[in-house]
Amino acid sequence: MITRENAFALLRKYNKDPFHLQHALTVEAVMKWYAKELGYGEQEEYWGIVGLLHDIDFELYPEEHCLKAPELLRDGGVGDDVIHAVCSHGYGITVGCGVTIDVEPIHEMEKVLFAADELTGLIGAAALMRPSKSTKDMELKSLKKKYKSKGFAAGCSREVIERGAGQLGWELDKLLEMTLRAMAATEDDIAGELAALQ
Repeated sequence: MITRENAFALLRKYNKDPFHLQHALTVEAVMKWYAKELGYGEQEEYWGIVGLLHDIDFELYPEEHCLKAPELLRDGGVGDDVIHAVCSHGYGITVGCGVTIDVEPIHEMEKVLFAADELTGLIGAAALMRPSKSTKDMELKSLKKKYKSKGFAAGCSREVIERGAGQLGWELDKLLEMTLRAMAATEDDIAGELAALQ
């Protein structure tokens, strides 16, 4: 399996925008948190690497998101299992070039990635609206209020988030609460890593 160090170097080869790097680090941290929480602690690094690399093609090829990823990942020496997981987070979504991604999330890890990816963006946007700019003092009820406001973070698809909860067999509230807890628990580590890149 690709090391975390090599995975991060590969991500940075194709992604320079601080926003995209922050999103990748956030999803990595959330995936590692979920691995421990759901009883996959021994696979924590693996879940994290999938999270780190999930949007590898988005900055350069937004219209071909999840279609260019296999080529970039293979060139970087990434195995087919990670490639499948990365592409599965686009399942059922039609990308800019008109292709609908047909790689289905099968493993629980892939379903968590599908469900949590879009949601981390919405939670991050909600945090920025707070005086603290933090998830650490955010409560579930205030997140739910933002979630229900269709105009808020409109680019974060509620339909994808709800489909993700359904694929996991979870109530939406469980997904919201757990992802919020994951982001609050890992916020400082991500900030530290981002600061080190400056």
